[in-house]
Amino acid sequence: MTQDAVRALEAFIQRSAGHGAALAETGLPTRRVEAWRYTPLRTLADTAWHQAAPLASEAVSTFLDRLPLPENGARMVYGNGRLLEGLSALPEVATQGSENISPLKGMFSATLNAALGEKGLDLRIPAGTDAGLLTLISLSDGDNVSMHLQHRIVLEDGASLTLYDVNAGEGRYIANPRFDIVVGKGAKLRHVKLQRESLTGTHLAIVSANVSEKGEYDSFTLNQGSNLARHEAVVTLGAPHAIVHVNGVQIVDGQRLNDLTSMIHHAAPDGSSRQTVKTVLSDAGQGVFQGKILVDRVAQKTDGYQMNQALLLSEKAQINSKPELEIYADDVKCSHGATVGALDDEQLFYLRSRGVPEAQARDILVRAFLIDALDLVADEALRDLLGRSMAS
Repeated sequence: MTQDAVRALEAFIQRSAGHGAALAETGLPTRRVEAWRYTPLRTLADTAWHQAAPLASEAVSTFLDRLPLPENGARMVYGNGRLLEGLSALPEVATQGSENISPLKGMFSATLNAALGEKGLDLRIPAGTDAGLLTLISLSDGDNVSMHLQHRIVLEDGASLTLYDVNAGEGRYIANPRFDIVVGKGAKLRHVKLQRESLTGTHLAIVSANVSEKGEYDSFTLNQGSNLARHEAVVTLGAPHAIVHVNGVQIVDGQRLNDLTSMIHHAAPDGSSRQTVKTVLSDAGQGVFQGKILVDRVAQKTDGYQMNQALLLSEKAQINSKPELEIYADDVKCSHGATVGALDDEQLFYLRSRGVPEAQARDILVRAFLIDALDLVADEALRDLLGRSMAS
C-alpha cells in the first residue's frame, strides 16, 4: 500500500472511534480486488478525509431551489451527515425502530460506512399501511470531507412506501450512504434514486435489501453526477414469490466514472428478478456495470433477467460490462446480455435531412435510447422529475 493510501486510511481509522478494525484489515481496494477492478479509488487515497462542518442554511436553500423535487409527500433532509429537523417530517403512519444494521462482510463501501456511520433514517412502516411518498434529500458541501449516513427501513407485512432518494452537493467530498432494507410479506417498496453529486465529489452507496414472500423491492437509479460514483445493490429474495427490480440509467461525460454493481441472490423458489441498465457515455467518460444473479439449489422456478446496454458518443468513451449468472437449481429461466453501440448514422442523417440541427438530432436519439429504461419507473410524477434532471 502506498503512503498516499495510508494517509487516507489512517484518517478514516482515526475518526472511527475504535470501530475501524475491519477497515484497517481490508484497506482501500485496488484493481487487484476483483469487485473494484474497473473502479479504482486512487483519487481518494491521497487525502486525509475529515468530518464535515454543519451545512449553512443559505447553502441548503440554494440546493433545494435547483433540485427537481416533488411538491407533495413527506420529506427528510440531511446536510453534511446531519438531520435538518426544521425541514424534515416523517410520513404520519411511520414509526421509528432501533434495529441494528446487518453486516456486509468484505464489501468496502459497507465497511467504510460501518466504521464512520452517522445516524440516518430509522423507519418502520406498520403492517397493512401505505406510507405514500417520502423524499429523502442528502446534501453535501465542503472540501476533503466525508459523510456516512446509515439508513434502516422496515416495511412490515402488506405495507408500502415510495422513497425518492436525492443526492447532491458542491465541493470535493465523499458521500457514503448505506441502506438496510427489509420488505415484509406482501409489502412493496419503490426506491427511486437521483444521484447528482458534485462533479468533483465521490459517491459510494450500498443498498442491502431482503425481500419476504410475495414482497417487492422495485428500484431505479439515475447516476448523473460525481467524479466517481458507485451504486451497489445486494438484494436477497429470501422467501417464495419475491419480486426484485434493480434498474438504472447512467449518463457520464468529461473524465468521470459511474458504476452500477449488483448481486441478486435467489434464496427461495418462484422468485422473479429484472435488471435493465442503460449507460450513455461521451467525451472520455467511463461506465461500469457489474451484475450477478446467484440462484441457490432450493430456488427452483426462478425467473431472472439482466440486460446492460451502452451508447458511446465518443471514441474515447469506455464501458466495462460484466453480467454474470451462477445457477445451482435445475428448473429456472435465467438470461443476461450486454450490447455496446454508437448512434445510428442513418437515423441521424434522416433527422438532419428534415431540418433538425445536429445537436438536437443527437439529443433525440439519446433520449430514444434511454426511454425504455426510464419507463420502468412506475411512479409517473417521479419519472417526470428524472426526465427533467436528465434534460438539465
